[in-house]
Amino acid sequence: MADKISALKESGINTRLAHTGNNPSDFHGFVNPPVVHASTVLFPNARTMESRAQKYTYGTRGTPTTDALCEAINELEGAAGTILVPSGLAAVTVPFLTYLSAGDHALVVDSVYFPTRHFCDTMLKRLGVTVEYYDPMIGAGIESLIRPNTRLVHTEAPGSNTFEMQDIRAIAAAAHRHGCVVTMDNTWATPLYFRPLDHGVDVSIHAATKYPSGHSDVLFGTVSTNVTHWPALTEAMVTLGVCVSPDDSYQILRGLRTMGIRLERHQASALAIAEWLESRDEVARVLHPALPSFPGYDLWKRDFGGASGIFSFVLKADSPERFRAKAHAFLDALSLFGLGYSWGGFESLAVHVNLSDRKVAKAPSEGPVIRLQIGLEDVPDIRRDIEAGFAAANAV
Repeated sequence: MADKISALKESGINTRLAHTGNNPSDFHGFVNPPVVHASTVLFPNARTMESRAQKYTYGTRGTPTTDALCEAINELEGAAGTILVPSGLAAVTVPFLTYLSAGDHALVVDSVYFPTRHFCDTMLKRLGVTVEYYDPMIGAGIESLIRPNTRLVHTEAPGSNTFEMQDIRAIAAAAHRHGCVVTMDNTWATPLYFRPLDHGVDVSIHAATKYPSGHSDVLFGTVSTNVTHWPALTEAMVTLGVCVSPDDSYQILRGLRTMGIRLERHQASALAIAEWLESRDEVARVLHPALPSFPGYDLWKRDFGGASGIFSFVLKADSPERFRAKAHAFLDALSLFGLGYSWGGFESLAVHVNLSDRKVAKAPSEGPVIRLQIGLEDVPDIRRDIEAGFAAANAV
């Protein structure tokens, strides 16, 4: 195995996805690690039990199945350690609970995933943490918002629904000058297209429900961190009793094997649709970071190795009173696209996004924002479905 490990360090991403997190020689030559269902773990004697001097001590603290997945995620993220949690939202909330205490101040990007905002505005507030939302385009200017009690800066790039890019390097550098922990929701890019820890982020958050799963059937989250912040994170996981099922862990590990080639298809199809949408009279703007017309394109090109399959566009409407009616007409005319909130699966999805929660960043004013998850269907078929939506919206 030493030769294999050495070879993988020089290998491409799809090769590494195929071979990380599994060591057949550990399990009688079977290619995939076993699914270990466990709660109780037995000890050989009282002294070992008292000192917990063995690798596995209880099901919540890991099994061969979860360890295999953590090993794979650590390799992809370049992390010192990874914890596994039951959802993408838990992947955000556990680090917040880990690094924040009563009296602390946290800076959270205003284009953040709405359930993260809800957690901040409810539970964190109740626990005595002050949360301030900042403009996603602030870059190094975030230093002016840092207070003596600021302990955490949360980033998300691109931003939820409107896909604003952030200068992660500049934000992390400013935050670290004041001793802040920097967290990042990296679900859009995955560690295949952006590795947050390589750009100064301390804690990389991922809703593995999306691309690692890839099949719209598993809820899962991963949190990976550098060596400095790993002890606190793993201690919080144990203290909170957060754990995941072995079956879900196995499904995510299996999904990783094909994530690279799936992402290539999602990226190519989404970019083709985004470019086509820019030519449509019904569209005011396309919000896709990999389009040269997008304000954050230069940051995306500088830092990211690719784009995933989700983006938004602004549907033209002549007055705010008609936004909802036009959006609903568009959505109701779709047949291939499902109307659903998640993404990262094999199927295309669409949703009319609600941006009324924004505090600082302004929502587009030209019309309703429609978010598209471009699945693995053929591009001509996806385009025809969108054309049907435009026809319906034009009739309103």
